[in-house]
Amino acid sequence: MSKFPKLLIATAVASLTAAPVMAEKLGLGRQATEAEIAAWNLDVFPDGSNLPDGQGDVLTGEEVFAEHCAACHGDFAEGAGNWPKLAGGVDTLADEDPLKTVGSYWPYLSTSFDYVRRSMPFGGAQTMSNDDVYAIVAYILYSNDLVDEDFTLSKETFMSVEMPNSDGFIVDGREETEYGAFTNRCMEGCKPEVVKITKNVVFPGDPNAGAVSSETAATEVAPSEEAPTEAIEAAVTFDADLAEKGAKVFKKCKACHKVGEGAKNGAGPILNGIWGRQAAAVDGFKYSKPMKALGETGAVWNEETLSGYLANPRKYLKGTKMSFAGLKKEKDMAAILEFLKANSQ
Repeated sequence: MSKFPKLLIATAVASLTAAPVMAEKLGLGRQATEAEIAAWNLDVFPDGSNLPDGQGDVLTGEEVFAEHCAACHGDFAEGAGNWPKLAGGVDTLADEDPLKTVGSYWPYLSTSFDYVRRSMPFGGAQTMSNDDVYAIVAYILYSNDLVDEDFTLSKETFMSVEMPNSDGFIVDGREETEYGAFTNRCMEGCKPEVVKITKNVVFPGDPNAGAVSSETAATEVAPSEEAPTEAIEAAVTFDADLAEKGAKVFKKCKACHKVGEGAKNGAGPILNGIWGRQAAAVDGFKYSKPMKALGETGAVWNEETLSGYLANPRKYLKGTKMSFAGLKKEKDMAAILEFLKANSQ
């Protein structure tokens, strides 16, 4: 290295170390006030320490979330485009492609509150009131089936929420348990024994590879020989004008459910032909356990079951994956039912 770069480094170090002294001499800057420090000190710890005063309920949170958060995170916290999903992912952490959300992965509720309060909404960080932050977090909890719709989040109720993955993390002790092994490298005689083949290996092209017994084959083929379920021949009658109004109400559902020609399963199953169909019967969709159990009882979607489910999905079917809070207006319910009938021809 030449002397010139060394001189530059030495000058930079000298400038940095002398900066406080220079600032004092030149009268630059001042001590931060207690109010400024309090404004910057937003940390909320896992035990709820430092939570601000305020409160927010789920239904208020749904409105605030729709205004400030839904553009990126979806109406029901299911995510929009490539923006993060905040709900769902239960029992997926062991999957090859786990869905890590507030409900499935985050161990502490304080993380959610702190992040929303500190960094959201995008482009307008720290512009929301503490009440709005409490309400948004309450709605996110509701979207993950962690609280009921009448829940109010506050300093007093904060620690009552149980996060599903709270026991899923451990203290990182690798410095004591593993780092030493990384520095003590073995150069020879490292393997305790020669690798041995303990099981038969089937190579590509082996004529016996993939062979099954005739008994097994018969068992596997048998289901395809079953007679197909008889289709419902009677057409479903519906009010076309009311169904048209239902199409507008269905906008609340479009983030998860599709209808019409070319519709495919999304966050929720397609709803073509739902009227008169057995619950949990759409091919290729991964239903929740409660919904599967409902289907196994022979339950069919009709006016009674659909209106009960859509009015309050979580109350009607405890544990359902559907994060929709429910239709509160009778006219909206009547319209959506006619819309579903119209798409069941």
